[in-house]
Amino acid sequence: MLVIGLDSVPPELLFERYLPLMPNIQKLLKRSVHGTLRSVDPPITVPAWAVMFSGMDPGSLGVYGFRHRRPGTYWDTYIPTSRTILQPMVWDRLGRAGKRVCIIGMPPGYPPPAVNGVYISDFLTPPSAKDYVHPASLKEEVDRVSGGYEFDVTFRADDRDRIGDQLFEMTRKHFAVARHLWAKEPWDFFALHEIGPDRIHHTFWKFFDEQHPRYEPQPKFRKLVEDYYRLMDEEIGKFLALVPDDVRIFIVSDHGSQAMKGCFCINDWLIQKGYLTLKGPRPKAGTPLEKAAIDWSKTKAWGSGGYYARIFYNLRGREPEGIIAPADLPAFEAQLTRDLQAVRSPDGVSLDADVRVPAQVYREVRGDSPDLMVYFGNVAWRSAGTLGYDTLFLAENDTGPDDSVHSFDGVYLVTDPAEGAGTKGPTEKLIDIGPTILGLMGQPVPADLQGRPIARFR
Repeated sequence: MLVIGLDSVPPELLFERYLPLMPNIQKLLKRSVHGTLRSVDPPITVPAWAVMFSGMDPGSLGVYGFRHRRPGTYWDTYIPTSRTILQPMVWDRLGRAGKRVCIIGMPPGYPPPAVNGVYISDFLTPPSAKDYVHPASLKEEVDRVSGGYEFDVTFRADDRDRIGDQLFEMTRKHFAVARHLWAKEPWDFFALHEIGPDRIHHTFWKFFDEQHPRYEPQPKFRKLVEDYYRLMDEEIGKFLALVPDDVRIFIVSDHGSQAMKGCFCINDWLIQKGYLTLKGPRPKAGTPLEKAAIDWSKTKAWGSGGYYARIFYNLRGREPEGIIAPADLPAFEAQLTRDLQAVRSPDGVSLDADVRVPAQVYREVRGDSPDLMVYFGNVAWRSAGTLGYDTLFLAENDTGPDDSVHSFDGVYLVTDPAEGAGTKGPTEKLIDIGPTILGLMGQPVPADLQGRPIARFR
């Protein structure tokens, strides 16, 4: 089995807008069933890939995004790693069954887990890391084949020509290494993750989407996105030329992408509503919350930015200076939820705040989750964690240039389905992909997995 993971690719781009530029994907579609793959809460690279390949939700995995707050602190955060995940992945289960696996870049993948085969770590690999290949003896070979392996590019920046050049080079290197490793032995399971499309979308979305609120008709960058989708198709085609016909192929994405409408300043809003109190005057615009003087004796909640607002409560007995009594928490949370749902955009339209309590979303809540998860405008509005602005709405991302945000709708394409080859199938759930792979490979699907095998792929 071969899985090619294209980060952040939505169905309207892969199956519609750029499909005429992708002859190899067109060929695959003729022997596949394809459609929309519904992502998870939250629809973020970390935890989405781990959910896909474990069949367990973020609460069971203990992973809720790129940054987690350590218990008992206000500012101490950490980035999840491969060791943060609290459940086995598909390749772990296959390896225990004696299957040989090769995994390239699946996040969170640093440090590279010890698998029955090869694992190259992911885009979250620290720049100074030396231990990014398992087994370590393959590192020199990976660097030689790639001409210097690259994990990611710095993309929230204004020098878009540089970003484009580096993305093309990085993607070519990833696929060159994948082809090389594929040829080394007859793998039972092979999976490749490509972060490039996510970076292309963040950097260049406003140049090809005429409906983007900050659309810029820039032909050079519009063509660059087209050329990148051509590149992905070419690299996939060169790879598939090495793949026998009896190999089952999955092409999947962890979530989709959409135009970013703007940024909602969650902490300035909390200040305005009296949930968060500062000592002294308002700081300058763009001040990180941890650098602001906060009066914790009067603060009940604060937020972190990102694709969704992560709101934390200043709870007595849990936070260093907590003030909310546990008995008062249900009423407090209900009022905060009502206030969030009443937020309107600058043009007077509801921001459609979708407020979710982790304990109500997940079967269990392990690890370090936020107290509330809040999506704005179906994730089209980011949450700004910085503060000090004279408005609650920013046109741009507060952490650097950014044209797109995530969406819940990713893609799936699966060759040789039990039914429906060459057709569009119904929307499937990302959490079901891992159990489906186990079933197709003749392995038992544990009853405690939340995902279940998809019947039409059998």
